[in-house]
Amino acid sequence: MATLAVVFVALLAVLLMAFTGIWIFGERGHLLLPSTQRSMRQWRSRSAADAPSTPPGPGVPRPPRLGLLKQLEGYVYGRWTNQYINVLLNRVVPGMSPEGRARLAEHYHGKIITHDEAKAIIKLDQPIRRDLEQIIPYTMARDLILNAPVDIAAYECSCRHARGSHCEPTQVCMVIGPGPVSFVLEHNAPSSRRLTQGEALQMLHDEHARGHLHSAWFKDAMQGRFYAICNCCKCCCGGIRNMKEYGMPAVASSGYVAAIDSDLCNACGVCADACPFDALKLNGSAILDWGKCMGCGVCVDQCVMEAISLARDERKGIPLDVRQLVTQTAG
Repeated sequence: MATLAVVFVALLAVLLMAFTGIWIFGERGHLLLPSTQRSMRQWRSRSAADAPSTPPGPGVPRPPRLGLLKQLEGYVYGRWTNQYINVLLNRVVPGMSPEGRARLAEHYHGKIITHDEAKAIIKLDQPIRRDLEQIIPYTMARDLILNAPVDIAAYECSCRHARGSHCEPTQVCMVIGPGPVSFVLEHNAPSSRRLTQGEALQMLHDEHARGHLHSAWFKDAMQGRFYAICNCCKCCCGGIRNMKEYGMPAVASSGYVAAIDSDLCNACGVCADACPFDALKLNGSAILDWGKCMGCGVCVDQCVMEAISLARDERKGIPLDVRQLVTQTAG
């Protein structure tokens, strides 16, 4: 018995030393970085100051306080994002059942936003604290809590890094909000940088010009809130890949659909090649597959004939337009 006790204590000591070493490595040689302290406080409790201004609807649960495992997941996700996404996209999702993928999407999902909506978030001049019950069709991870001016940091795109051959540039993800921004800048200094409003708008412009779409992302382990704008290419984006290959509802529609003027269309095929969701085909002119269209607007500015525009379609959901949310809050 004494020998077993000694072995147990020795094993426990080794595990404790290993955990301490990994922790200090994660904290970049510190015991506890300021951004980690802040995150821990937010993980432990959703304070009244952080609560959304509108309560959830009947029967809709509020995101619970994060348990220890979710706190650990949030830390790993923020500290080792590339590795987390690589394992998720290339190991976890392919082996999941359709039901498992649907449950994952409930806790980690995006909302397509138009180019104008993305710019409006960056240019926000009033604070917003809203629950996106109608805008995001999920019961978890859907709060929009932003102060003006918005804190922004550029971050490496983990989806692009998860591919063997990927698009360039890679530092095109935009972390939003003081908590996520401070965490990323402290824990991933070599691969992140703070952006001014002008730099963020230029990044949106450059990615839009490349034919990439914008999406707003929500995750329960990130305090259940909106925390990033991703500038996604159709060949690397994990959300698009999971939708097209596995039918996983990882991304919600913008609330718009493409409208094609057949009189202006010259059937050049540029829009069909550019569409991230394969929603456009040619048959004398461009033809839209309504079910596949997510209203990202990539085709609109790729069309040199100006034959395509975005039209609101209530069947596709409600747009994430912070200008409208500011109006509602002010009213």
